Amino acid sequence: MSESEAMVYAVAAAHQRRAAGCDSPPGRRPPGALGRRLVRFGAALVMALLLPASLQAASDEVVGTLGAVGSDTLAGLMLRWGEALTERYPAVRLQLQASGSASAPTALIAGTTRLGPMSRAMSEDERAAFEAGHGYPPLELEVARDALAVIVHRHNPLESLTLAELDAIFSQSRRCGAERTLSDWSQLGLASPTGRIVLHGRNVASGTHDLVRLHGLCGGRFRLNVNEHPGSAAVVAAVAAEPAAIGFAGLNHLTPSVRVIPRRDGESGELHPPGPTTVVSGDYPLARSLYLYVNRRPGEPLPGPERAFLELVLSPEGQSIVEELGFVSLPEALRQRQLDLLARGPEA
Repeated sequence: MSESEAMVYAVAAAHQRRAAGCDSPPGRRPPGALGRRLVRFGAALVMALLLPASLQAASDEVVGTLGAVGSDTLAGLMLRWGEALTERYPAVRLQLQASGSASAPTALIAGTTRLGPMSRAMSEDERAAFEAGHGYPPLELEVARDALAVIVHRHNPLESLTLAELDAIFSQSRRCGAERTLSDWSQLGLASPTGRIVLHGRNVASGTHDLVRLHGLCGGRFRLNVNEHPGSAAVVAAVAAEPAAIGFAGLNHLTPSVRVIPRRDGESGELHPPGPTTVVSGDYPLARSLYLYVNRRPGEPLPGPERAFLELVLSPEGQSIVEELGFVSLPEALRQRQLDLLARGPEA
């Protein structure tokens, strides 16, 4: 029996005992004004406890394990948000499986998780599969913004790259306008490093892979000799260990062992490094929104732990954690819109 059920039972039993007292044998006094007020209070409490769950949501206990499956990019943020939640509510814990953005829709569709962090938006096919399985759409909340940095070894003298040059290095299709593939450092006018450009990137399960393919390769195809890694930290480590390497990783994973290469405008020559200003302005193409997808049935409240977690994420405290970890926080107007979405829930 839950605590609320126990309370209902106890109050109802007390009410019945008092009611029975009205038919007690002669000689026992019926309840006075105080007794009648207690009876009315008990009945009101019973009714309050039996109200629909949607009206009780605000008083749900924040207790238990909070599960999430999805993006590796968001793993650090999710864990810090989880720590902050536990500081507020010591009886709740976050359990995270960070196996890539592609794993979030699968887990949400299967019903094995209620929260799916993703470093890209759900595809139309993923949304359709979710709706087919549950009968309603997932709730999409934007929770932060991010930028991917093109990185080289710290001793590499490369100063900048145009979008066409980046595409010519990583793609086999060259849809961004380059006339030839760039496979040797000498083709970029460098005396060192020498020899073949060693490529490092993310695997196909990651939203990072999709972002670079769509906006860095103009929708083209990666070259077959890209070394794929399961996380951005692994990409950074690989590039740091090889002077002839180049790769891409989230800003929050960078270390002093690598250098960030700004995007150079092909016409003006202006440099646009990744950062909060260029992400918000749109001048940096490898920028993205980060999402939390939620399995929430329309018209029903979220369980206490999930509700408290999402409210924390979209609070000023949660957004300060975003900045602390090297991501870009939401503009205030956008943050308020996400809070409104959370309050309304998905439409049926």
